[in-house]
Parts: sequence; structure tokens; C-alpha cells
Amino acid sequence: MINSTQVSYFTLAAYFDTGLFKYLYFMIILSLYILIVSANLLLIVVICVNRSLHEPMYMFLCSLFVNELYGSSGLFPFLLTQILSDIHTVSASLCFLQIFCVHSYGGVEYLNLAVMSYDRYLAICYPLQYNTRMTSGKIAMLIAVTWLPAVFAVSVTTSLSASLQLCGNIINKVYCATHSVVKLACSDTSLINIYGLIATFGTILGALLLILYTYMRILKVCFSGSKQTRQKAVSTCTPHLASLLNFSFGASFEILQSRFDMNTLPNMLRIFLSLYFLTCQPLFNPVMYGLKMSKIRLTCKSLLSKADY
Repeated sequence: MINSTQVSYFTLAAYFDTGLFKYLYFMIILSLYILIVSANLLLIVVICVNRSLHEPMYMFLCSLFVNELYGSSGLFPFLLTQILSDIHTVSASLCFLQIFCVHSYGGVEYLNLAVMSYDRYLAICYPLQYNTRMTSGKIAMLIAVTWLPAVFAVSVTTSLSASLQLCGNIINKVYCATHSVVKLACSDTSLINIYGLIATFGTILGALLLILYTYMRILKVCFSGSKQTRQKAVSTCTPHLASLLNFSFGASFEILQSRFDMNTLPNMLRIFLSLYFLTCQPLFNPVMYGLKMSKIRLTCKSLLSKADY
């Protein structure tokens, strides 16, 4: 039996020999990372410097974009290093750090989307009371709710997985994940399995119930309201719904893949789908909100036109 403290590194077995194509893959991944960082950073700056965007909806969007930077930075530098490496190993400490970053990113993302649905619910269902209900103190509290519970829950999960006794060090993925480490354990894993299920489904169920409730109320107002109300709901809720569906697809596949055997799928497809919520979501959100939100779009154009002079 090998104690986890004696495992100095993990081997990532999902990588395969790409020969000279590894440089092409490196350039593609690097370009994607630069695009993600540039797009999210641009929108964070736009929201911060423009006082007309210091509204609750844009504050929650800013929190979302910060999380995109955080999550992608927990994956892409690591991925770029591994692509160029001939020996796909990672130190135990770096592996657990990546586990913390990837899983906390997922939790924050889902809670942030739930809080944004609540914000849209207040704006559409209680437009006259919106400013009195959504105070600066409440905004700060809601942003804290999106970050602190996820960070705490993942901290506990990561600590529990790091304390397991392991009988191997081969992870069948291209990055570190909690369940991949748990599969290597030869000690009792009931505590981390029970806690992981409660934390994961508690977060998902709580956020999902809030989202379903808010959209049911929004739909009720839309059906009974004016054309202007319906247009406002569509323009502000469409990007949110698209982002929610996009993230839910990627996260659902990752959860299913970690719990069930999906070796029947082609290796490249499994790698792509396991990376989907960490790569496509950080790029999808700034593009979607940048195009759909007129205030953001106009401010971006203004900043970019000034930069040309």
C-alpha cells in the first residue's frame, strides 16, 4: 500500500503521441488561451472603467468573467506544458492545486449563473422596486455567495482526496480531477464519496431550483405583460440561458464521465468533451454578452476606436 504522502507525482495517461503535430496543437491551444484572456479581460476593463455599467447585472457579469480567467488559467498553462512534454507527469502538489482550481471554477460558475437569474427576475418582475431591492450591500453579499461556498466545499474535497492512501499514480485524463485520484485509493473512500455527492448535487440542485423558480416567474410576467416587457426579458435572458445551457452540457458530461465508464467513445472525443466546460465556456460568455448587450458592445467599440488613435 502506498501512502498519498509518498506519491510525489502522477502520470496523465490520456495523452498520446502526436509527433510533430504537438507543435500545431500547442499553437492552437495557445491562440485559444490568448483569445480567452483578451476577451474576458477586455470586458472586465470595460465594466470597471465605464460608470454607466456599474449596475447589478454588469457587476455579476464582471464576477463571471473573472471566474472565466481563473478557471482557464488553472488549465491552459498546464495543458500547454503537457503538450510539449514527452513524459506526461505532474507533481502531487500541482495536481491537487489544479483539482482545487478546476472544481472551484465549476462551482462558482454555476452559482454565478443562478445569482444572475435572480437578478433578472427582480429586474423584470419588480422593475419599480429593483433599485431598492438590489442594493450595493446585497450585490456584495450575492457575489460572496457565488464564491465562498464553492471555494469552501472544494477546499474540503481537495483536503480529503490529498489524505487518501493510494495504490497507484496513473490518472486516465489530460488534467487532474478529484474522482480520478479517488479511483487510485486503496483506503476507505466512503467519506469523500458521500461528501462529494452531497456537495456536488447540493450546489447543482440549489442553483437549479433558484433558476427554475426565477424563469417560471419571468415567463408568467412575459405572458401577462406588455410587448416592451417581453422584449426586455428576451434581450437580457437570452445570453444567460445560452450560457447556462452551454455550461450545463459540458459539466454534465464531465460528471457522467467521472462516474461511469465511457471508454466506448473515441479518445479524442472524450478529451474534447472533458475539456469543453473549461475551454468553450470562457470563450462563449464574452462573445455572447459582448454581442447581445448593447451597452457593453458600444463601450467596447468606443474603447477600441480610441486605441486606434
